[in-house]
Amino acid sequence: MPHIRVILTDIEGTTSSISFVKDVLFPFARKRLPAFVETHNDKPQVQHWLHEAAKEAGFIEASRQEVIELLQRWIDEDRKSTALKALQGMIWKEGYEEGEYRAHMYPEVAARLRAWRNQGLSLYVYSSGSVPAQQLFFGYSEAGDLTPLFSGYFDTQTGPKREKASYERIAAAIDEEPARVLFLSDVIEELDAARDAGFQTGWLIRGPQALPVGPRHPVYRDFDTIEP
Repeated sequence: MPHIRVILTDIEGTTSSISFVKDVLFPFARKRLPAFVETHNDKPQVQHWLHEAAKEAGFIEASRQEVIELLQRWIDEDRKSTALKALQGMIWKEGYEEGEYRAHMYPEVAARLRAWRNQGLSLYVYSSGSVPAQQLFFGYSEAGDLTPLFSGYFDTQTGPKREKASYERIAAAIDEEPARVLFLSDVIEELDAARDAGFQTGWLIRGPQALPVGPRHPVYRDFDTIEP
């Protein structure tokens, strides 16, 4: 296989536990959402994403309360809505800055990211969370500020994570041959799409989960077992 020059990583289930997002970040955003909308409704960026959420839901006209209830339902459903992710990121920013939480990192992740960077690899993130939310996540991590390690971030504005075209856009954006990019994720449908775009792939299966027989992608228990 061609030599790897870039590592593109998912977040949930890959660098960090799914439970942190599900059990900490989502409930925090859900609880804070009504007050956040009421106190920030005059900000153009908030107005834009509220409008985009209403449009996505097919509302011709909607009250502020209806949009709030819609967004809370989408949080419960873990809907991959760009508008929702943008608003969640703004709310999470307040939580990080207030010291309500720090983003979970698996124990080996920070050291391995630093080692890869020192080896000359370029590091990027591709997550369904908005780019600002990703930057907050790595900026306020349990392992400290990891943002200097990354060369860039991609979210669903690039495209859905289970579509080949999204990875083709990323390769074009970073001006790299797809075969020299290693994409890491715990979701096999994302890995399939990345492989179809020509990327190399790594399937993170952490914890006590049984390893699959004859997996479609190289399988790793943690970042320490990956040798790009």
